[in-house]
Amino acid sequence: MVKLKKNKSINNLSASLENYLETIAMLKREKKYARVGDIASSLNVKSSSVNVAINFLGENGLVIHQKYGYVDLTDQGEKIAFEVQEKHNILYEFLNNLLFIDSKVANKEACEIEHLVATETVYKLERLHSLLKKYFFTKDEDITNLKEYLDNWKE
Repeated sequence: MVKLKKNKSINNLSASLENYLETIAMLKREKKYARVGDIASSLNVKSSSVNVAINFLGENGLVIHQKYGYVDLTDQGEKIAFEVQEKHNILYEFLNNLLFIDSKVANKEACEIEHLVATETVYKLERLHSLLKKYFFTKDEDITNLKEYLDNWKE
């Protein structure tokens, strides 16, 4: 399980702007660089929309970008992108591994929830997940019983 520090969120950005930072970080991990066109492709938006967002993020000290060049994250931009990704990973694990939500659905929902909940809330979900695994789900049959119980929620 991912370990998230117990602190308040370090930004007040919209979900859309957080997604831009997260996407830039992901592109840099995968391709070693991020360009406006790559960001637009990844987010399925127009390059003009990316430029508006990049300009705003640049004015707020979160990205560095020169026209027609690479887009890079500042230290603060990296911290925010990391926080958003950590929240996503924790939420995904909780949804997929504890509630047995289908992987694709869990990924989509984690992406939506990560922007809505405070870091402290995610931290507490992570702690709950750890507690349940350590003390309540010690045998394989415990997990099987939980899955059966959750799968029969309509009853």
